[in-house]
Amino acid sequence: EVQLVESGGGLAQPGESLRLSCEASGFTFSSALMSWFRQAPGKGLEWISSIAGSGDTINYADYVKGRFTISRDNAKNTLYLQLNSLKTEDTAMYYCSRGYYSKYSTFPSSFPGQGTQVTVSA
Repeated sequence: EVQLVESGGGLAQPGESLRLSCEASGFTFSSALMSWFRQAPGKGLEWISSIAGSGDTINYADYVKGRFTISRDNAKNTLYLQLNSLKTEDTAMYYCSRGYYSKYSTFPSSFPGQGTQVTVSA
């Protein structure tokens, strides 16, 4: 059974940083393409970033370039998303997913994990 467990969210002030984690099990993580998405209240799903299994190919949505960094530790079966220079508009539920996406992709209709909430507020 595929399991993805997101963690690391919380309350942050504008300009602060958070690091999100996604622990994977039930599949061969090291060869899996992985992605992060987010959904703010009342808004549609947004793709954030994708990474290849080896970590050598990465893609970001334009709105997070320079602020967010995706990475992975295949020895720990864990995907990460470093969020820097947080803005109030980054407030959302963040999800990880298998697959490699771009802004032109059809996004998943659901996620196996519960997500992790990021709230950015002064």
